[in-house]
Amino acid sequence: MPIFSRLRHIRARLKISSRSYITITAIFFSLFLNTAFWKYLIQHPPAAGLPGLLYIAGLFAALSAAFLIIFNLIIWPHTAKPLLIVLILLAAALSYYMHAFNVFFDVDMLRNVLQTTAAESLDVINPKAVIWFMVLGLLPSALIYACGLEFSPPLKELRQRGKSVLLAILAIAALVPLTYRTYAPWWRNHREARKLISPVNTLYSAFRYGEAMRKADKNLELLDPEAEHVPYEDDYITVFVVVIGETARAMNYSLNGYHRKTNPYMEKLDIINFKDTTSGGTSTAISVPIIFSSAGRKDFSAANEPYRENLVDLLKNTGYDVFWEENDSGCKNVCKRVETHTTNPRKDPKHCDGDYCHDEVLLEGLEERLRNVKKDTFIVLHLIGSHGPAYYRRYPAEFEVFKPVCGTQDIQNCSKEALINTYDNTIVYTDYVLSKAIGILKKYPRYESGLLYVSDHGESLGEKGLYLHSLPFAIAPAEQTRVPMHIWMSETMKREDHINYACMKKEALKGKFSHDNIFHSLLGLMELQSTTYDKSLDFFEPCRTLPLPENHT
Repeated sequence: MPIFSRLRHIRARLKISSRSYITITAIFFSLFLNTAFWKYLIQHPPAAGLPGLLYIAGLFAALSAAFLIIFNLIIWPHTAKPLLIVLILLAAALSYYMHAFNVFFDVDMLRNVLQTTAAESLDVINPKAVIWFMVLGLLPSALIYACGLEFSPPLKELRQRGKSVLLAILAIAALVPLTYRTYAPWWRNHREARKLISPVNTLYSAFRYGEAMRKADKNLELLDPEAEHVPYEDDYITVFVVVIGETARAMNYSLNGYHRKTNPYMEKLDIINFKDTTSGGTSTAISVPIIFSSAGRKDFSAANEPYRENLVDLLKNTGYDVFWEENDSGCKNVCKRVETHTTNPRKDPKHCDGDYCHDEVLLEGLEERLRNVKKDTFIVLHLIGSHGPAYYRRYPAEFEVFKPVCGTQDIQNCSKEALINTYDNTIVYTDYVLSKAIGILKKYPRYESGLLYVSDHGESLGEKGLYLHSLPFAIAPAEQTRVPMHIWMSETMKREDHINYACMKKEALKGKFSHDNIFHSLLGLMELQSTTYDKSLDFFEPCRTLPLPENHT
């Protein structure tokens, strides 16, 4: 007998009243689909001992009462089952990752989910996630489908609903005064906890995302139509490469004092290392646009940025050839108006495995491009870098320097040693790729050439029970917000752009920098005259031996 016929047979025998159905559902959501919230509450108790336990019990009662109110309002004949099944499947799918990796679900996380690739989505699926989803998602959904739901006559049903809602409101009203002295300070200090309450967090984030997209100005905002390329008086063609790293954290760079030799290639080169650099966000969807935006982190709008010109647009508009080479999850709308090439994992067996490509693939056409340069050129290489949780897939076998490794995406079950080893191997490989790119640039001394590397955000590797990234920026640890950044410049660029390299090294060592500096620093280095330029954010400015041309704003 087909499964649905069996379920219909069960449903004919299994009956449950709407009142019991709503009560059970409210408790199920509160207790089983919000394990991440209860885990967080236990890790950050509002009070010690018995008062803390009583508060947690009271909060459980209040949350159950709140769900009781919600489900009394939305569960009605014909729509009850499909609506609840969707909510349960959604909450079950997300609750595992919030519980296992201690991540929070907000509008930025939703944006990450919507912009991720199929391969990245498969990376976060592991046996435990599948079992979790089956037990807390599929099984309850099957039971909901199988149950025969009985409603009272309309007036009686409304009276029963009214009583349930009233009792729930009274319960919450009684609990709040009893726990307010503990409740209010705790929520003020842990506002992020609400982002763990499922599925309210998901629905609220979807609403905010939709509202932001609805209100966004879809007309392209021109940054500066009068911007010009105003170079120093020289005849050299500029070729500059920006390499955007993925998920690299500063604390694992030997250039920044890490005890392991994770930068064996770049440390041999004459580079400027910015030791203290903060990212603009904790996710690619936020950080990559900020890197190229004239708006700093505080003024950045993820909804409006796709409809606003950025640095690569200004460069193209003022005469540069601009190319974007993509090996990650996309340029997040930054490159939508410039020539873009995305790697195809199925077409390059040398560097790709069918799902992903190692970052050397981005260098395959670089030398040919440099050979055929006709005018000032700006190239962006977007690496897959150290993208988790499948760190072991981010580098070729010969770069497995540190062993043993964590050869699975189920990283929270690897030993700390294996996890760190695997991540550090990704850093060594990125270091190699950067050195190789610089080696290619060095073959063309006739160009005024340079390379800037910066990561989009960092990564948590189990510190304080946190994994991956995307925590709300306000509460994100340094592991997720401190990123590596360094620059290499050819002798021609140092000379023709009048940069005191020794001065820059000192400034980079002692100063504090962020993604906010990059737009303005590159605007100045690329010699663009623009009203968007802010000299105070240009990290080259203190070390210029000759001011930018006089008509540069």
